[in-house]
Amino acid sequence: MKNEIQSKAGVTSQVVLGLLVILMGLLFLLDNLGILDMHRAVSFWPMLFIVVGTVKLCDTQTRGGQLMGTGFIGVGVLMMLDRMDIIDFSWRAVWPLFLIGFGAYMLYKAVTGRRMLSGGSLKDEGGTGSDVVDVTAILGGFDRRVTTPHFRGGEITAVMGGCELDLRNSSIQDEAVLNVFAFWGGVTLKVPPDWTVVLNGTPIMGGFEEKTITPPDNSKRLVVRGYAIMGGVEVRN
Repeated sequence: MKNEIQSKAGVTSQVVLGLLVILMGLLFLLDNLGILDMHRAVSFWPMLFIVVGTVKLCDTQTRGGQLMGTGFIGVGVLMMLDRMDIIDFSWRAVWPLFLIGFGAYMLYKAVTGRRMLSGGSLKDEGGTGSDVVDVTAILGGFDRRVTTPHFRGGEITAVMGGCELDLRNSSIQDEAVLNVFAFWGGVTLKVPPDWTVVLNGTPIMGGFEEKTITPPDNSKRLVVRGYAIMGGVEVRN
């Protein structure tokens, strides 16, 4: 059941991404036919933020990921409305909102982390003993070592930053699923040599790379899925 739910979520995000790519292809086709001037269409480059935000919303399973996806869509919509002369969008007037949003996000992480500790579902969210990870790096780097005998996966997001997760002292019971989202950033995963790594990611002007040895059996499987948009994801021993 768990794998079926995750598979459906992945299909949804891929369908959305596929439709957006088809739309871009139609725009260029209309330009080649002389029906549409692509110079005007290219001026709507802020749609990139809407695309990234939509993909993130479809692929995330955490509240933090939902907030980030909504933020990308909001910025893209504001910039689009400004270019259409519907509103007057000024970065000078809006950038303080990013500080407020980032502060609210940090408060949310702190509150939810304490709740999970009190509930006992995780030993320490973000700590070395967590069974599930939820890592976000924005305009910076994040380096974490996880030591747990029952790693269950989680979510990693890198936006114009980098994340490095060291799992070499952890173990898996059967299978774990790790969702990654790298936008103008990179994610590096270090795994034990007895893990079988399955890459189900989608690179968009980016790449997924595996540098692991092949274990003798498939009793411990790590499934890495998600997107690398103008970024990279690397898995190695």
